[in-house]
Amino acid sequence: MEKCELNGHTVSKCPESSGSVKCEKKGCKNRFMDFFRRNLLVILTVSGVLVGVGLGMIIRKMDLTRAQMTYFAFPGEMLLRMLKMIILPLVVCSLISGAASLDTRSLGKLGGIAVSYFLVTTLIASSIGVALAFIIKPGVGAGALNTNSLSLESVSTDKETTDSFLDLARNLFPSNLVAAAFRSYATDYKNISVKTGTNGTLLYQKVPYGTETDGMNILGLVLFAMVFGVALRKLGSEGEELIRFFNAFNEATMVLVSWIMWYVPLGIMFLVGSKIVEMEDVVLLVTSLGKYIFASILGHLIHGGIVLPLIYFAFTRKNPFTFLSGLITPFTTAFATCSSSATLPSMMKCVEENNGVDKRISRFILPIGATVNMDGAAIFQCVAAVFIAQLNNHELNAGQIFTILVTATASSVGAAGIPAGGIITIAIILEAIGLPTNDLSLMLAVDWIVDRTTTVVNVEGDALGAGILHHINEEEQKKLRQQEEEEQGAHELAEVKVEAVANVQADGETSPLVTHRPLAPDSSCANLLDKEGMESVL
Repeated sequence: MEKCELNGHTVSKCPESSGSVKCEKKGCKNRFMDFFRRNLLVILTVSGVLVGVGLGMIIRKMDLTRAQMTYFAFPGEMLLRMLKMIILPLVVCSLISGAASLDTRSLGKLGGIAVSYFLVTTLIASSIGVALAFIIKPGVGAGALNTNSLSLESVSTDKETTDSFLDLARNLFPSNLVAAAFRSYATDYKNISVKTGTNGTLLYQKVPYGTETDGMNILGLVLFAMVFGVALRKLGSEGEELIRFFNAFNEATMVLVSWIMWYVPLGIMFLVGSKIVEMEDVVLLVTSLGKYIFASILGHLIHGGIVLPLIYFAFTRKNPFTFLSGLITPFTTAFATCSSSATLPSMMKCVEENNGVDKRISRFILPIGATVNMDGAAIFQCVAAVFIAQLNNHELNAGQIFTILVTATASSVGAAGIPAGGIITIAIILEAIGLPTNDLSLMLAVDWIVDRTTTVVNVEGDALGAGILHHINEEEQKKLRQQEEEEQGAHELAEVKVEAVANVQADGETSPLVTHRPLAPDSSCANLLDKEGMESVL
């Protein structure tokens, strides 16, 4: 072979310079095509958002009628319907198969870590929201701002705080599982006459009674699916058939999700575009409520960009932004749909395929997180509560601030994972600290802006929680394997030792060349060493 010098090293004959350029160009082209193929869905989804913004700004100038706006939003509506269609089988089957595939000890430990993670991160988020509201003071100087000046509809919220938490407990245990797939329990009130007054007037009393409201009771379905999965695990071999059925159902559902994902870019384009077309006087809203919007979005940026990644890094010692880079598609979906539940299918797919999270972990923790983990909602609810207090010139004391933190953390568990699901939760916080709820329509007016970053932070917390649990589970598995290897090694050494002692003490195995003489009781250590040396020589 012909040789040549390259950077001081002898190598095979150098190729032609033009050939090397061609190879380099070909290699770059191949790498670019591979990157493009791998990230095609992400590129299309992000492009869908950008095109949707441009399309909305163009069509906004055409002064469409309400009917024409509805037609324009139809492709986006179809995306939401497809995503919501897949939620029920995905949540139930993934939780049953996830709970059944983990042994009871691991399930209890992982469940405890998950609940602790959700509570701690939500409490941190609530604290960030309250702190930013007191620093930025969005409601100070905005006393003249009211519903009538912005032509907003009032929001009726006459629900008691106690009944809100009782409804949460009732929804955990639905009386009818089939009805829970499309209805949830809610308390309403009616006035009944209790007695007649002294002057002949009737006295009325507000009495709570149960009603059914439209909307999936996902909290009750999550609890049932988890307990049912544990029960199947307890059955042993008898439950294997049913576990395999739910595993197959779950895999088939994920195939459907992968098909729906290719429609996401088109649907997102029309979702974003239609929302821009439907906007009323955005300039007036933003100038009036700009400080509130700024405080909420800043809280989301701090929590989602600093706090959650730091928590992930503290547990795993890995780069959190590398983990998050594989989740651009679900984040974009969350931004466009404003629904944690609708983002769940794409989140599960990307977490498993792009980040390598164990299916048992992701399918156990992500449905729970989409239901109970609402970090972003806790931030904007706390900002809104302090904003309304400042709007009404109400000084909050330490007890009321603590009440806001605890109530926001607890009530975010029951917040529906749908657009504007957190507005009613703000009413619970306001009732708890004794503030009027007639200013809630201000929150509803700009909720479509704030809710986008809220949902992104919600799903980010779920994803990082799944990554932390996956890391903890891997570490536990390594420790168990090391313990088993050590125990096995110790057992083998014990067997070898027993055999060696038995052979030395056996009469038939003693060498005739070595004469063992009993030592005198007063023999010193030196004599002992001399005798051993003599025996070894013999």
